[in-house]
Amino acid sequence: MLYSVYDLWNRSVAPLQLGAWSCSQIARMAYSHMGDSLMLEIAAEFEAVGLTQVTHSRPKFNIQTVGESSGSSVTVEESVVSTTPFAKLIKFKRAGSVPQPKILLVAPMSGHFSTLLRGTISTLIQDHDVYLTDWLNPRDIAFAEGEFDFAAFVHHLIGFLRMIGPGTHLMGVCQPVVACLAAASLMADDQDPCEPASLILMAGPVDTRQNPTKVNQLAKENSIDWFEENLILRVPVPNYGAGRRVYPGFIQLLAFMSMNRERHLKAFKQLKEYRAYGQHDKANAIGEFYREYFAVMDLPAAFYLETVERIFQRHDLPLGRLKVHDRQVNCGAIRKPFLLTIEGERDDICGIGQTLAAHDLCSKMPMYKKSHLLQPGVGHYGVFSGKRWERRTYPAVKEFIQSAH
Repeated sequence: MLYSVYDLWNRSVAPLQLGAWSCSQIARMAYSHMGDSLMLEIAAEFEAVGLTQVTHSRPKFNIQTVGESSGSSVTVEESVVSTTPFAKLIKFKRAGSVPQPKILLVAPMSGHFSTLLRGTISTLIQDHDVYLTDWLNPRDIAFAEGEFDFAAFVHHLIGFLRMIGPGTHLMGVCQPVVACLAAASLMADDQDPCEPASLILMAGPVDTRQNPTKVNQLAKENSIDWFEENLILRVPVPNYGAGRRVYPGFIQLLAFMSMNRERHLKAFKQLKEYRAYGQHDKANAIGEFYREYFAVMDLPAAFYLETVERIFQRHDLPLGRLKVHDRQVNCGAIRKPFLLTIEGERDDICGIGQTLAAHDLCSKMPMYKKSHLLQPGVGHYGVFSGKRWERRTYPAVKEFIQSAH
């Protein structure tokens, strides 16, 4: 019932929010003709209303060019190379370039779409062919396609690695780090020729007992039955995925907003001030962030509940109890790949040491193949996006891949 009420409300206010966007544009046009700063203030007020529109479709990546060291730019080609009912595998490469080292970039299956990694991709394609897991919104996937659980996530990674071919570098960002280790472990056990050349694990919850954050603590405050009873709903008609059990994206969004209410209110206030004073670059940056932030994605119920229980409550991976279907995940089997773990000093989602724990789990991997990078002054998102990622982290990642290739 709650999802139905929300869906009806969201559809009903959408025309008003679109109207607010139109009014904002009209006010800005009036300013360009009249020069009256009041028009900019009015435009900012309408823009703020329009920005609060919650959408359920993935925004476009809009990665059209990549810069060259010479100062010129090269066109970026984007293509879908594989599709399943739950995901697309998208390839990004520089047009006309010779084949570059291959990276499978695994996006989190979270409350937001894979476009969250737009900045990561834009940086990586300077020197690599990037393949991205583009997870589809469960509310748009037919009920008849069945459940999607943790095992399905792992087997998607294995299937994509086999399709891309040998020598692929596997990069997991945040939540998928555990699934990346599980996929590499199973492939190592099978002596699969498409076993990844390296594992690059960024700010992921390998062992959340290490320096637990507020997010980790919240996951343990209630039983898994509580999560299922209070957070899992069914997608309502007329959505294509009607009847599917999900953790709705709009509930996640409300939770994120409530945790940082003052910060969001301050951001909208700054947006209005920047517009009023003609600082449009700064205002545009805030607007772009919230257009992405309010594009929400549901999570399949089975995958969400298993992730909470196995990774955050029971710590199955570090305790040697994680299984994919009936197969034991043994990170000790991973010997051939190189390993790089990356953490942020100020990460309030994944605490220091949680990703580094992968080094101990990969106990049979030679020490010379293991590297760790702790980024000073960097929060969670700064590990894989923003200027510090571009200027500090990426050069280390590039060098690591070159040495492991």
